[in-house]
Amino acid sequence: MTAEHVIKPLTLETFPGWLALAEKHNGVWGGCYCSYFHGDTADTVKREYDGPTFKRRLVAEGVAHAALVFEGDDAIAWCEYGSPAELPNIYHRRQYDAGETRPAPWRITCFFVDRDNRREGVAREALDGALDLIRQAGGGEVVSFPNELVPGKRTSSSFLHNGTRTMFEKAGFTFERHIGKSKTVMRITVPPPDGRATVDPAR
Repeated sequence: MTAEHVIKPLTLETFPGWLALAEKHNGVWGGCYCSYFHGDTADTVKREYDGPTFKRRLVAEGVAHAALVFEGDDAIAWCEYGSPAELPNIYHRRQYDAGETRPAPWRITCFFVDRDNRREGVAREALDGALDLIRQAGGGEVVSFPNELVPGKRTSSSFLHNGTRTMFEKAGFTFERHIGKSKTVMRITVPPPDGRATVDPAR
């Protein structure tokens, strides 16, 4: 992290900062409010709430996780992560599941960076922050599904909601396979803090 940027987890206390960033960009990704990858819970059904309310309820239930990058009092980016049970709705899920031989307890599904802070390495800060929060939660294997870019082809940022293969490789992830036309499956093992056992976040 830089001296100006601090990582904070998504909690009820930091939710207003997260929401301000989302609302600055009209709910992001067409009004998704970073809820696409979430499913319903026993207490919260997605179709019954607007995006902000749905997300806040999941945060209150402890089933919505993200690393937020703060610049002063303002959230300027996030990286969403969680268990497969929390984030079941990945793209190309049938193809991914068919080829998965070692399901990981953690997955990373979404990034967003304030338009005023793009191309400054903030997404990588958010990724590193998410991996550190996973470490603090006990560590374990993490999978993600970044895009593999076509050399020389300019790509819309909306297409890169889960970052790029290059960024994940620089963070230490290993490429496993392709799914769909351009997505990849990449994996890293996050060691637990000293003296703690690796845990499954779905338990």
